[in-house]
Amino acid sequence: MEGLNQKALERVVSQRAFQMGNSFPCQICVVGFLCGVCLTSLFLALLTSFGAASIGVISFSPFLAGISNSNSTSSMTIHGVGGDYKSIPKERERIMYYEESTISGSDERVFELYKEWGDTLSKLADAEDQSSQKMRSSKSNVREAPHLENCMLSAKVNQRLDTRLPNGSFPAWTIWKGKLDDLPLSYTDEHITKYRDQIISDGAYPPWLAGSDEENYPLTRKVQRDLWRHQHPVNCNDPTVKFLVADWERLPGFGIGAQFAGMCGLFAIAINENRVLVTNYYNRADHDGCKGSSRSSWSCYFFPETSLECKKRAFELMNDKAAWENGIITGRENYTSRQIWFGHIPRAWGNPWNIMQPTTEINGSLLFHHRKMDLRWWRAQAIRYLMRFQSEYTCNIMNIARHQAFGMEAAKMVLESSSDDLAENIQENMNDIERFVWSNHKPWVPRPMLSMHVRMGDKACEMKVVGFEDYMRLAEKVRKRFPHLNRIWLSTEMHDVVDSSKSYKHWKFYYSNVTRQKGNMTMAIYEASLGRETSTNYPLVNFLMATEADFFIGALGSTWCYLIDGMRNTGGKVMSGYLSVNKDRFW
Repeated sequence: MEGLNQKALERVVSQRAFQMGNSFPCQICVVGFLCGVCLTSLFLALLTSFGAASIGVISFSPFLAGISNSNSTSSMTIHGVGGDYKSIPKERERIMYYEESTISGSDERVFELYKEWGDTLSKLADAEDQSSQKMRSSKSNVREAPHLENCMLSAKVNQRLDTRLPNGSFPAWTIWKGKLDDLPLSYTDEHITKYRDQIISDGAYPPWLAGSDEENYPLTRKVQRDLWRHQHPVNCNDPTVKFLVADWERLPGFGIGAQFAGMCGLFAIAINENRVLVTNYYNRADHDGCKGSSRSSWSCYFFPETSLECKKRAFELMNDKAAWENGIITGRENYTSRQIWFGHIPRAWGNPWNIMQPTTEINGSLLFHHRKMDLRWWRAQAIRYLMRFQSEYTCNIMNIARHQAFGMEAAKMVLESSSDDLAENIQENMNDIERFVWSNHKPWVPRPMLSMHVRMGDKACEMKVVGFEDYMRLAEKVRKRFPHLNRIWLSTEMHDVVDSSKSYKHWKFYYSNVTRQKGNMTMAIYEASLGRETSTNYPLVNFLMATEADFFIGALGSTWCYLIDGMRNTGGKVMSGYLSVNKDRFW
């Protein structure tokens, strides 16, 4: 009965609606509405044609397709002024930003140059024969990319700077930088050669350092030179040379920062026992991106910690039972966890940590001293040495990251500052200075840049975590003193942090676009969800980008922030300072 009543009601309503539709007033309304739609469409079409004729139209689709192709070699993208390269709405928003800011036909040229650079990176990454790698061929019409590095050239120069000369003396660490050592000298310049050879034999300071003694931790330049000499004996087969061979830590729950800290502890043991440290299996390099002998090795990402001759000798001794019994070789299992993590810091250079400059701010005050000053100083020295030179693989992923973050800004800058008429002549007339002088400059990044690492998530079990607004409060403090600062390199595992950054409209944030943690997911589960290659590459990119910044904010209770601060203090940036959100822990 209820069903019949419902159907009857539906028929009544339908009939009433039909009657209303046939009424004259309703028909007039419908006709009027349709006419309005037609007039509006015609008006918009005329307006679009007029706009195209007056200012030109930016084509979105070809550019988006080009970006997709140029980023095909990377599993991560970088947000910057340009937004998310894999998100069409964000890309449209970014293009509109440039359209509104320039209102000219030059935008298409900017996009095209950016795409050409991206295509070059894709070809280099896909190339089987890496010997053909050049950031710009002498016959190429593509303009120089100031934010990209010639990775093959850098690796070649660094290899020379990391190898003893045939006579067993130090590498060519002279007062002449980089490629200038390859500058041909005539017979009349023999006095220059003689003087340079004398400097080499005396042992100049390493080239991977920047700044004076006052701009680094105490004795940094001397310590780095001594560490290299210790790790590169003249004769690795000498019976008196002893070794410590160790895998990188791979216990569940150990993050990449903890692995670095653990190896710094083993490095300290090796120095104290006069052993050459030889690293073995590195699980984070056990992926398809690391090719050949570099797979599962630290050398996939950075230059080896010792010479190939010493590694070969150490691995031979691992199979010699007598060598283990006589203590010629030791391994991780020979030492307790306490010795590795909290053992004796090398005293070969005295106690330089006692005179470290107070440039770290905790809770509004400079930190003069704490009970782990020696450990802080040593880990900074150790990680600087281990990361002294990037491998060609790391150089390439850094190129991709810089291009995705700063490529649009670089393209716009290059086009605005160059002349088409003079470009060819300039290239012909400046070959020598480009090859021997300007090639030593680091890749361009927009400056000033503030590094901010926001640590939350499962770190709450080790320290008190604070909200993103506390980090930004410190950023505003820096900006008050340096009003030209408006860029932040943001590294974080938390999705909420990235969302929160979008509310700070007067800052430009750059960050890697990877899946981030939500809720209380543990770091181990999070990294497993990303896969081995991505979970290693994107943190390293963030780490290295952070070390190149001009100002620093983080949580020194985090090992990752602790190590970034160490790179700051051995990278000529002591006076940049470090502001920490921690009030209860800073070591």
